[in-house]
Amino acid sequence: MAGVSTNAIALVLVTLLSVLVTSVRSAANYDTAAARSYNSGWLPAKATWYGAPTGAGPMDNGGACGFKNVNKCPFSSMTSCGNEPLFDGGAGCGSCYEIRCIAANNPSCSGQPRTVVITDMNYYPVARYHFDLSGTAFGAMAKYGLNDKLRHAGIIDMQFRRVRCNFPGMKVTFHVQHGSNPNYLAVLVEYANVDGTVVRMELMQTRNGRPTGSWETMRRSWGSIWRMDTSRPLQGPFSMRITSDSGKTLVANNVIPAYWRPDKAYWSNVQFY
Repeated sequence: MAGVSTNAIALVLVTLLSVLVTSVRSAANYDTAAARSYNSGWLPAKATWYGAPTGAGPMDNGGACGFKNVNKCPFSSMTSCGNEPLFDGGAGCGSCYEIRCIAANNPSCSGQPRTVVITDMNYYPVARYHFDLSGTAFGAMAKYGLNDKLRHAGIIDMQFRRVRCNFPGMKVTFHVQHGSNPNYLAVLVEYANVDGTVVRMELMQTRNGRPTGSWETMRRSWGSIWRMDTSRPLQGPFSMRITSDSGKTLVANNVIPAYWRPDKAYWSNVQFY
């Protein structure tokens, strides 16, 4: 630290402490209900971006929600980390938001809304609502040809509002996770239309060739992954019942076959509309 005065060091420390305190206060001062409502209108937020400039955010194209290949359709790299009112302990995974920035925020902003999906968690928010966007999504808010210039801003003011998800041609998919076995079943649910989110998931087993008729509640493991642990081996095929955060319910009968395998996705024939 030679050549740096004590006063300068103290100033840096005070500045860092101020940023930290502001971040902590902002993180606590939020309204989850407002962020998750379809009726709140445009709300103010901060936007940053991470990962490759034209990427999907995480280097593995995943994230804290557990979704796979978010660089591909239907997410197509238009993804974001959300801080707690958006991520909501995993209950916000898959929800869709329109985002925009206007010229008053930055001259490179187009003002045109773009849709992103919450696929990851923002652990270090700098505002009440903080979208840490993929490079692709951040640049998408720019005027034509100014994507890189907007990304160079690093952090900007923006607006957001929740919208209904629309994944044309997609059905709800159940992805059996690595490590699953007859006594431990972990399932990622993805591509849900409308709310995009699942707040409850239940399983019905098959025994002696017939459905048991009993729905067993799974618990959220993390993100959009649900699990069931049992001392008695589970027997498929499994029917799955899911509930969205607006209370709509879908049943995918026998969607996971008797001879299921870990690391395999099973497509249903059901979808929210």
